[in-house]
Amino acid sequence: MRIWTLAFMAVVATALSGCGYNSLQSQDESVKAAWSEVVNQYQRRADLIPNLVNTVKGFAIQEQQVLIGVTEARAKVSSIQLTPELLNDPAAMQKFQAAQGQLTQALKSLFAVTEAYPQLKSDANFRDLQAQIEGTENRITVARNRYIDAVRNYNVTVRSFPANLTAKLFGFAVKPNFTVGNEAAIAVAPTVDFGAGVGAQARSGAQPPPAASPATPH
Repeated sequence: MRIWTLAFMAVVATALSGCGYNSLQSQDESVKAAWSEVVNQYQRRADLIPNLVNTVKGFAIQEQQVLIGVTEARAKVSSIQLTPELLNDPAAMQKFQAAQGQLTQALKSLFAVTEAYPQLKSDANFRDLQAQIEGTENRITVARNRYIDAVRNYNVTVRSFPANLTAKLFGFAVKPNFTVGNEAAIAVAPTVDFGAGVGAQARSGAQPPPAASPATPH
């Protein structure tokens, strides 16, 4: 009886392997691992922000609207926890992306207004925080790209025959990915005139007035 049981298990294991089950399991774990790195880098950025805000406040307390915007955006992203179990939920992914995009824009506005404060820009603590955040943004981009690739490979397997039959049988669903539209939106830096009114223009995204044409000599 034991021999028949072992033989049956061997047949089942071979069948599952041939129909893509092992690939689905492996790629699903790869997606989860890639997502963990994305979250890790976003968290690293969030952890740097309180010190950044406090440093800027010491030199540019008048930029309250920008400082509040960064603080509120950070609080929003911290309130959204997108666990691996929710990665199949497009609405949850979209909400997470939107919150992170708002924080990215808030940080761009903050760094834009700091151009008007030479003493702040020369502060060693501020320069170090700025460098760390810029480095983290690069790590976020790398982590997101790896996640995008992992999801793409997984989704191809889920949709391919005969793995798609196994996916339906065992509940492996297509996963939503980072969207191109969101990438384009958060990649646009605010337009800033580093002359008078820099803070207001950075907050509103207003275009600087055109330069006056030189007078034509008569």
